Amino acid sequence: MSFTPIIHKSPNDHRQYKYLLLENQLKVLLVEDMQSTQAASSMAVGVGHFDDPEKRPGMAHFLEHMLFLGTEKYPDSGEYHAFINQHGGSNNAWTGAEQTNFFYSIDAEAFEPSLDRFSQFFISPKFDLALVDRERHAIESEFSLKLKDDIRRVYQVQKESVNPAHPFAKFSVGNLKTLGGDEVDLRQELLEFYRERYSANVMTLCLVAPLALDELEQLARRYFGSIINTQRQRQYPQVPFLTEKQQLKQISIVPLKDQKRVNLSFTLPGIDQFYPRKPLTFISHLLGNESPGSLLSYLKAQGLANNLSAGGGINGYNFKEYNISIQLSDKGLQELDEVVACAFEYIRLISTQGLDTWRYQERANLLETAFRFQEQIKALDLASHLSINMHHYRPEDLVYGDYRMDGFDIDETTMLLSLLSPDNMRLQVVAKEITTDRQAAWYHTPYSVEDIAPERLRKWDISKIRPGLALPERNPFIVANPQARVAKSLSPHPCLVDEGPAFRLWHKKDDEFNVPKGHMYLSLDSDQASKSPLHAALTRLYVEMLLDYLTEATYQAEVAGLNYNIYPHQGGITLHLTGFTGNQETLLSLVIHKARERNFTQERFETIKRQLLRSWRNASQAKPISQLFTGLTVTLQQRSYEPSQMAMALEHVVLSQLHDHVSAFYEKIYLEGLVYGDWLESEAKQLSKRLQNLLSLVSKPSKEAARELVNMAHKGTVMRELVIAHQDSAIILYYQAQSSSLDNMAIFTLLNHTMSSTFFHELRTEKQLGYMVGTGYLPLNRHPGMIFYIQSPTAGPKQLLEAIDEFIADFNYAVMQITNEQWESTKLGLVSQIMEHDSNLKTRSQRYWVSLGNRDYSFNQRELVVEKIKLLTRADLIKFMMQQMRSKHCNRLVLFNQGEQHQQHEPLRSEEMITDLNYFKSNSEKFDF
Repeated sequence: MSFTPIIHKSPNDHRQYKYLLLENQLKVLLVEDMQSTQAASSMAVGVGHFDDPEKRPGMAHFLEHMLFLGTEKYPDSGEYHAFINQHGGSNNAWTGAEQTNFFYSIDAEAFEPSLDRFSQFFISPKFDLALVDRERHAIESEFSLKLKDDIRRVYQVQKESVNPAHPFAKFSVGNLKTLGGDEVDLRQELLEFYRERYSANVMTLCLVAPLALDELEQLARRYFGSIINTQRQRQYPQVPFLTEKQQLKQISIVPLKDQKRVNLSFTLPGIDQFYPRKPLTFISHLLGNESPGSLLSYLKAQGLANNLSAGGGINGYNFKEYNISIQLSDKGLQELDEVVACAFEYIRLISTQGLDTWRYQERANLLETAFRFQEQIKALDLASHLSINMHHYRPEDLVYGDYRMDGFDIDETTMLLSLLSPDNMRLQVVAKEITTDRQAAWYHTPYSVEDIAPERLRKWDISKIRPGLALPERNPFIVANPQARVAKSLSPHPCLVDEGPAFRLWHKKDDEFNVPKGHMYLSLDSDQASKSPLHAALTRLYVEMLLDYLTEATYQAEVAGLNYNIYPHQGGITLHLTGFTGNQETLLSLVIHKARERNFTQERFETIKRQLLRSWRNASQAKPISQLFTGLTVTLQQRSYEPSQMAMALEHVVLSQLHDHVSAFYEKIYLEGLVYGDWLESEAKQLSKRLQNLLSLVSKPSKEAARELVNMAHKGTVMRELVIAHQDSAIILYYQAQSSSLDNMAIFTLLNHTMSSTFFHELRTEKQLGYMVGTGYLPLNRHPGMIFYIQSPTAGPKQLLEAIDEFIADFNYAVMQITNEQWESTKLGLVSQIMEHDSNLKTRSQRYWVSLGNRDYSFNQRELVVEKIKLLTRADLIKFMMQQMRSKHCNRLVLFNQGEQHQQHEPLRSEEMITDLNYFKSNSEKFDF
């Protein structure tokens, strides 16, 4: 009888777990979740781009794509995707260095037939010869999509600068060149790669469903027990990640976006063995600290840096690259050696004064508390996460492994700290000002590699520590033993606890998730927030200045699980606080106190302004589809502006203007708030009194700020071209509802759900128009709408528009051909998606907050929309499409760009071209919300 390990789970976790090893050596984790309306499955295969044949870079990635395109039992290449979508689910996959992960979610009722389809990927894939060429073009599209992505471009330089014999050096994505040649030969190589590498003993499966563990076990054995086990042994070469030749280098890289960054990179041994004690987590906890005296605090005070993170970096079977990544100021780039010296001084400070058990235990206790009150995540995310954990943790730690910190091992920690030394470091510098002497393959990134001179190394071999650096004090925000209160909620949804002139505060005590946490949203509307590009730019600058000003004062609170975010919107700004309720009000008081101080220095003003201008200017380097999405909201929302417009407005702003803007912003305020979680009604009422008192000191009541949306009625097809420096073309078609009625919400939502899978299959998989292809339900300013979008390396915008129009025209026939049973199943799938059970406090709070934004004060809009969906017939959908989407004079907005490689294609033109956006917006009728 085999031993069944007991999975260590959180006391707050209602799920049941069971670990199995099937006869074919497939590792399986079963998760019984009776509260979920969805089921999910994830298979993590121990094969990644490290396994690619030398002459076929991208083969593992290509195989991932091909597995979706039909099996012997289910040969139709679009059937799997359509089945998942029809039953209210979603699916995806990714290929990493050592694993490939396939995962999906679906309505629980359809779980068993979905497993039959999914398991066939690993039993009898078809690898249809007719699809080989088409899918390598899809890989080419994916490769092309990221040609101007700085992350990918820097990553390629990294690959070229390590030991060429190490599998990390391989080009991982693949393209038409690496996957070229005869299709018959490529398919044969693919088959051999699959048979040789995809073996049950290197696979890990996780099933999550509202089914008993015994039922899940039967499903696992029935559908996955016949995966072949070839007893594959992983055989990665035991060669070092870096040879002596590649060590002690400075690698300088020129990005496309304007940025200045240095990575201090240290090569460590593989780290899976350290997970029970997490010494690197402890080291990063101290190195990445942002409170007074920290490395970042000191660098900011000296004007050398703006941001810092510690602990990131790639890792694999025999290495871990540990990074200290610092975002530099202009001065920091010029004084790079000084920045590096500061980092080594702080590492020495940790080594000589920071190895205290209480410091380790403080971090360990925080993780233990986070685990104890662990909030549930969606079935899909859980399945994917756990299937990957199965490659790294012991069975009993599959849920607990991320949180486990067993005790401070000073020898282990000292050994790892000793590797964070100048003679084990490589420097990676990313900046536009750099001179380079070579180009990376595939992404053409300019870079150079030079030795780090011995005199620089001697300068960093430090024994003294400058006075400005200090280790963090004990954390005052840690709640010793947080407990959720047992008081029950008096209402099924939030209720108004207080209302005054220009003030509304809603509250609900949570009595389902049983965690001592809360979410507080406070939205401040001001007419001054964004009535012009300058006002919007100043509001954004104020938010960035405030966040920067708060960093040191609030960092310990964030470490203790008290988080906040401040973000601007069309009407003003929103403050969102989350975390343990014991100290939430303390944090709120601190944030409000600091916000009222507004003690912004000229130096930080200049720095933050430069950062913001750089960010807005860098927006022009984003991929075309991202720029079109920004362009869509800017075109339609009265108070949204192009990043370049706001940059132009901000260019000559001085600090006194910012102070004047902030004063004007607070003169008249409308506040709406929500307090949800482990908050009692009496506490919410006391909070309301304090907030109203505070508001009365600084502002007068105001009405909610206007959120106007361009009304597309009677406009016909309106087009706007964006000039974008990119080889790809892209397009977005937007259809707007005539009103924001429940009927329109229902029909637009159902139309998108019905079309999305077919649109993706026909235009991406069949016609190979691009990698980024899809549809979406898009409500803007509470107003329903729907979009179609494509980014394409192969077709210009005119051809893309014709393809979308052809799809819409033909879709009526597709709707006519489906059976009543399929139609009802499609609607049920959508209903299930809309009504999906909130998995945690955060998801529930977001839903309540969105409801308030939609003025859904009965908190039942989704139920009302669902009832409308249930009544819709195929005839209703066809009639709507004929009237609203198929006529030559239908009202819609088309945004597009003509890619650099499509300049010879016939341009897309219309009588209704937007050439002056300000004129278009000011002369259009508006919906006013």
